[in-house]
Amino acid sequence: YDTLEAQHADLNEALATLETAMRTMDQETRGRFRETFEAVNAKLGETFQQLFGGGEARLELQSDSNTSQDNEPKTTPQDAWLNRGVVLLARPPGKKISHLHLLSGGEKSLTAIALVFAIFQLNPAPFCLLDEVDAPLDEANVGRFCAMVQAMSARVQFIFITHNKTTMELARHLIGVTMREAGVSRIVEVDLDAAVKMLDE
Repeated sequence: YDTLEAQHADLNEALATLETAMRTMDQETRGRFRETFEAVNAKLGETFQQLFGGGEARLELQSDSNTSQDNEPKTTPQDAWLNRGVVLLARPPGKKISHLHLLSGGEKSLTAIALVFAIFQLNPAPFCLLDEVDAPLDEANVGRFCAMVQAMSARVQFIFITHNKTTMELARHLIGVTMREAGVSRIVEVDLDAAVKMLDE
């Protein structure tokens, strides 16, 4: 009996410790999510205006629909931040604010770029890989996209796949694939800085 009683007490103590740890983690997670959400929201507005030359964009939490059939909430108000979805609303210059699915392909792409760049400015990674993100953009938007990439390149190394001449002009190192002979692909690398030095010599 004494052995089982001691094991029971140990289990209750471990359970209390786990519950305390879970409550602490929940509080920290809610706080960090709220801080990150608000910070990304502020940066998103800035990057969106820079990329579009105006307009506005923001993130909103979806309305809390987590209710049971007897209309009793499944979650506490403190948990609402963690159980609600996030909606991205965007209004390009001269348009009414709308959901992403109502925007054109170029506007969707530029809005997604604004969100990614907003996150990168808050927590920059060593490098960012962009695959044909400028394909649906017109020349004016490509110019603003390149200007932002150039400004951010001081902190982030950008690797991008593109067929746009304006974007290619932004790069300092070019790697391309050419096929001078049918069926034979060849990698061509160009270091623009080194090429300029060779021309000066």
